[in-house]
Amino acid sequence: MDVILLERVAKLGQMGEVVSVKEGYARNFLLPQGKAMRANEQNKARFEAEKAQLEARNLETKKEADSLAAKLDGETFVVIRSASDGGALYGSVSTRDAADAASEAGFSVDRKQVELGAPIKELGLHKVTVRLHPEVEATITLNVARSPEEAELQASGKSIQDLAAEEEAAAEFEIQELFDDIGSAGFDDDSGLVETPEDRAAGAGEPDSDED
Repeated sequence: MDVILLERVAKLGQMGEVVSVKEGYARNFLLPQGKAMRANEQNKARFEAEKAQLEARNLETKKEADSLAAKLDGETFVVIRSASDGGALYGSVSTRDAADAASEAGFSVDRKQVELGAPIKELGLHKVTVRLHPEVEATITLNVARSPEEAELQASGKSIQDLAAEEEAAAEFEIQELFDDIGSAGFDDDSGLVETPEDRAAGAGEPDSDED
């Protein structure tokens, strides 16, 4: 199907261009969202008549998008989710979750503006593109963690694997200290050995060495 683009569409073309697209893509996306109209003689004439108005409207929305992008770009938003010790989420983080996190922080973002190649399914820091306008985008970071404390550690540069390794090392250190304490308790100040119950039992059965 041939359509006239009413705005710039990534990988398709600029405003005013006539492009060929699959009919399903046109019917389900381009036409209902007002990004294009059918390329017939009547619509071509209509576009030429409204071109100046469309360009002015596009410029205005672009300015608004530029203003928002200047504030939004580089921002980090925390998303708390349950996950396994290995970092795999019990579920996933979607475009709606990303938009909600940004909106809760005071930014006007719609989930349709969030671009995810695939749902996020792991803990960690994830770069996400927000398409604010056909010609304007911002990059945000989603800090997906199991708790605010874990999010702070991840923000400092530590991964879930680093945290797990630190916890394991700390546990091993505590176990080693416990064994060291047990080992040192086996020595007294004089002989270096503490008399055990078995030693005392053996000593009780020995005759007195003093002669009459």
